[in-house]
Amino acid sequence: MYSAPRNCPICGGEMFVTRLYCPECDVRIEGHFNFGGLGSLSQQQLAFVETFVACEGKIGRVQKVLGISYPTVRSRLEEVITAMGYPIGAEDAEAEDDLRKQVLDDLAAGRISSADAVRLLQR
Repeated sequence: MYSAPRNCPICGGEMFVTRLYCPECDVRIEGHFNFGGLGSLSQQQLAFVETFVACEGKIGRVQKVLGISYPTVRSRLEEVITAMGYPIGAEDAEAEDDLRKQVLDDLAAGRISSADAVRLLQR
C-alpha cells in the first residue's frame, strides 16, 4: 500500500482525501477529510515518530536505535512538533545546561563535528 501524496504532482497544491473504502464490507464514505497533524509530516519525520513511540519516548533509547546524539534527537523532535503546528516551549535553565553538557560530551567523544556543536549551542 502506498502513502497518500500530500501535494499534487501537477500543480503542487495541497491534496485532500475525499473517499474512504472498507474492503471487508464494501462500504465507501465520501467527503472532505484532512490528514491530521501526523499527515503534515514528511516520511522521514513519520519514521522518527514511529521510533520515538516504539522507544516509549525515552530519548536515550531513541539515540541507541537510530545511532544519533541526544541533541540530534531533540532537534528532530522539535522539527516534528513544529511541523504538526505546535509551539516549542521555552526550555528552563536546567534543561539548557543538560543540552549544553551533552553537546560538549558528544563533541569530545567524536560523535558530532565542531560545526554541529556550534550550531546546536547557538540554538
